[in-house]
Amino acid sequence: MTDGFLHGTVHTAGADMQAAVSADRDTLALWQGLTPLGRNEFICWVDDAKQDKTRARRIARTCDELHEGKKRPCCWAGCIHRTDKPPSAWQQAVLIDKKAT
Repeated sequence: MTDGFLHGTVHTAGADMQAAVSADRDTLALWQGLTPLGRNEFICWVDDAKQDKTRARRIARTCDELHEGKKRPCCWAGCIHRTDKPPSAWQQAVLIDKKAT
């Protein structure tokens, strides 16, 4: 984190996300005010996008949601990459084991 941009507990924001968040001083301040876990959730959600246009849309939505006062991405089950806690039963079944519910 030598660049001064704060990342998540597990994930590091990509250059595109860093540029979008840093482009506006207020957005950057809101980002820096999140907990490391909150930043991690947003980064994981953005990184989970399969297409570039979805990723770009999620980055823009991250900036919007920060201004709406959100601390985590809306409708996101949570990061399954964390090692400090096991995934929930739902995360394990649906996101990791890919079982239909």
